[in-house]
Amino acid sequence: MGDPKRDDEPFLDDIESLEAEAEAAEAAEDTAGAGRAAPAEGVESELDALRAERDELKDRFMRALADAENTRKRAEKDRREAERYGSTRLARDLLPVYDNLQRAISAAREESETASTALVEGVELTLKELLNVFHRHGVEVVSPQVGDKFDPSLHEAMFEAPVPGTTAGEIIQVSADGFLLHERLLRPAQVGVSSMKDG
Repeated sequence: MGDPKRDDEPFLDDIESLEAEAEAAEAAEDTAGAGRAAPAEGVESELDALRAERDELKDRFMRALADAENTRKRAEKDRREAERYGSTRLARDLLPVYDNLQRAISAAREESETASTALVEGVELTLKELLNVFHRHGVEVVSPQVGDKFDPSLHEAMFEAPVPGTTAGEIIQVSADGFLLHERLLRPAQVGVSSMKDG
C-alpha cells in the first residue's frame, strides 16, 4: 500500500487546477461584461437623443395643431363678419335715398295745400318700404331728438351754439339721422349741440 499522502496529491492538483480555471472564467466574464457595458452606454445615449427628438417633434406638432385651430377660428369669424357686414357698401349708398325721401315728405307737409296727397302718400310708402329693407338687413336708424344728450359714439356735432334754457352737451338741432348696421356705426347722426356754460 502506498503512502496515503502520495495518493491524494493528484486529487489536490485537480482541485487547484479547477479553481484556477474557475478564476480564469470569472476574469473572462468580467472582461466580457465590461465590453458589454460600453455598448449599453452607447445605446442609452442614443435613446436619450431619440427621446429628445420625439419631445421636440411632439412640441412642434402641438404648436401646429394650435395654429391650425386659431386659423380655423379666424376664418370662421371672418366668414361671419363678411356675412353680417358684407352689405355695408350697399347700405351706405342707400342712405342718401332715405335722406331725399325724408326731405320730400318734409317739404310736402310744409306746402300741404299745393302738394298732391297721393304723391305724398306714395313717397311715404316708398320710405316705409326702404325702412323695411333696412330692417331685414340689420340696418337701424339712429334718430336723436332735441333735448337728448350728445353721444359721440352715435352723433356727429356739426356746430355748437349757446342756446338759453339748455345745458352743455344737449342736442339742440338734428340735421340728419344716423344709421347702424347691426352694432357697427354706418353713419353718425348729424346734430347741433348746446355750448351753454353753467352759471
